[in-house]
Amino acid sequence: LGLATGETSLGVYRNLIRIHKEEGLDFSKVTTFNLDEYVGLPLTHKESYHYFMHENLFKHINIDPRNVYIPDGMVKDISAYCEWYEKKIKEVGGIDLQILGIGRDGHIGFNEPGSSLGSRTRIKTLSKETIEDNARFFWGVDNVPRTAITMGIQTIIEAKLLILLASGKKKAETVKLTVEGPVSSMVPASIIQFHPKAAIVIDQEAASLLTREYSIWGEGEEIYLRL
Repeated sequence: LGLATGETSLGVYRNLIRIHKEEGLDFSKVTTFNLDEYVGLPLTHKESYHYFMHENLFKHINIDPRNVYIPDGMVKDISAYCEWYEKKIKEVGGIDLQILGIGRDGHIGFNEPGSSLGSRTRIKTLSKETIEDNARFFWGVDNVPRTAITMGIQTIIEAKLLILLASGKKKAETVKLTVEGPVSSMVPASIIQFHPKAAIVIDQEAASLLTREYSIWGEGEEIYLRL
């Protein structure tokens, strides 16, 4: 499993925990790889993605900690570490299902606008918009880390199945550009148009600017689009 952080993914994790507890969903043989992590944050920092994942998913299910991989933002040799991370993904046969969120500027992971569509796991500088969006978690813009380790766009697109999550009216323009605009490095999420098995799960507000007809599943608040 390829996992994401952020508010949109919380509903997914709550449901996985519920199914595990109520229906016995077994995670004992599951291996997970997270998309990204801030550089310079200790694993125990409350805004680190290590902390987020353990608090919101891992400590509630029966996953083997040895099978959990989250980028380590405290490593000294980031380049070597990123190569190792890519190697581990390949060793397990690749990612079967990758869950993605999307930023207002179209970033996936921390692949900001302008990122190479052929990129691999590496260190990235965060955009001004991403820093501003995340300032609420760090008590101000000045405290937001400026760099992060992230899976690359090519790494992400090699997953066998992609599911992108988005909600809210402020994501509507980004969703439209991702789904109906040209594939461009300036909208990194648009690369999912090239994926043979990609789906988008969005609410009515996030879908409000879409103009084409799609195969749609679900009723009520959620909409499922098959690209």
